Amino acid sequence: MCREEGVDVLFAPSPEAMYPSGFQTAVTAHAVSQRWEGTHRPTHFGGVATVVTKLLNVVRPHVAFFGQKDYQQVVVVQRLVADLNVGTLIVSCPTVRDPDGLAMSSRNVYLTTAQRRAAPILYEALRAGETAILKGGTDGGRIRRTMLMKLAEEPLVQVDYMSVCDPASLEPLARVIGKVVLLGAIRLGPVRLIDNLLVRPKTKGQRAKSR
Repeated sequence: MCREEGVDVLFAPSPEAMYPSGFQTAVTAHAVSQRWEGTHRPTHFGGVATVVTKLLNVVRPHVAFFGQKDYQQVVVVQRLVADLNVGTLIVSCPTVRDPDGLAMSSRNVYLTTAQRRAAPILYEALRAGETAILKGGTDGGRIRRTMLMKLAEEPLVQVDYMSVCDPASLEPLARVIGKVVLLGAIRLGPVRLIDNLLVRPKTKGQRAKSR
């Protein structure tokens, strides 16, 4: 696959090379890893922060690219790079989606036919929150309820969380003033899906933007 894509170098160390006998050091980005995914997967970001720190220290890249679909992961990596003076520019790449809006993910293959039909409701809920903001909505709680109401239209969905957050700290916002990130996670049977949208409200004389 790498050869077909024209990859010049592949770094694929064994687990033993990255975690030799006696390994006992861990990296944690505390505040930005506590909420949302951190609540549902308590040890996940500790592992991410540690292995990414090791990867960047070994490879010493000028730039590293991470997908926006795992938005909180991107924030964690940006935080550790800044805090530890790693010197790598972290670039967030836009989420790649299927035509119906579902964010592409390896876990999508585990959805049944009915679950796959229902899955785009997460993106639709995020878009509903985006629409509310672009129409001038500033009440974080009301925007969140708008997204939850959209999800309630699909009986197969179990909601883990829907939130309106500061894009850097990931703290929930009571009031939308500037750029925000809408975060969401749902379950369809045993399959867990996450997604997000970055939204910048309209300002006087300026068109609203989102991505």
